[in-house]
Amino acid sequence: MHCPRLAFLAILVILSAALTACAPMQIDTTLPVSRAASPNFDARRPNLIVIHHTTDNTLEEAQATLTSPQHAVSAHFLIGRDGRIVQLVAESARAWHAGLSWWGGQTDVNSASIGIELDNNGHEPYAAPQITALLSLLADLRQRYRIPAANVIGHADVAPARKVDPSALFPWDVLARQGFGLWCEPPLPPAPPGFDLALGLTALGYDPRVPDAARRAFRLHYVRGAEVTEEGEKALAACLLRMRAAERD
Repeated sequence: MHCPRLAFLAILVILSAALTACAPMQIDTTLPVSRAASPNFDARRPNLIVIHHTTDNTLEEAQATLTSPQHAVSAHFLIGRDGRIVQLVAESARAWHAGLSWWGGQTDVNSASIGIELDNNGHEPYAAPQITALLSLLADLRQRYRIPAANVIGHADVAPARKVDPSALFPWDVLARQGFGLWCEPPLPPAPPGFDLALGLTALGYDPRVPDAARRAFRLHYVRGAEVTEEGEKALAACLLRMRAAERD
């Protein structure tokens, strides 16, 4: 009884594939070239997630800024304090959220990342419904893009000389317990003898061209104002590197 319906669906699939194959390929260069379309490609696949805070007091203010041509700034998603999620840019597109940035040698972070803005003025705790919504969104993105835990980072991590978001109040430890980002709880074993902190931060992904700013961003993310010695920072960086290496194995 269902055979005609199945046959009809099969015909639609075949026709769709044929139309796709016949669609004219976009030529990007202005040089004279011939067309030879290849089927061996897919859409942009992000490998980083960068978390921001908006510095605004309402979701409406933040949305107005992120959709304004005059401000020329955007993100893929905006999450309100009440947990509402607004998608602003298609995941396959390059949103303008990271700006001048660096992570692991990548100088065009916008091209490799999903940007998530949290509506928060930068001086307030993050609301529980907002973090719950963020965790759900991160789980959805991880399932579809297989983004490593170590690649969930903050705006300050990729732009340490310019940015401090998502602020020292952001619960990175909560995210890490769900598999998003890295986190090491004290007490930590000492770093290996001769461990160089600057090289360790570069290995984690921080920009070696601004070592002081990179160290501040590292402390903002992983220390969050607690008293820690340089040896403690070394132990923390070494622990994070071990966690990242274990994730790759």
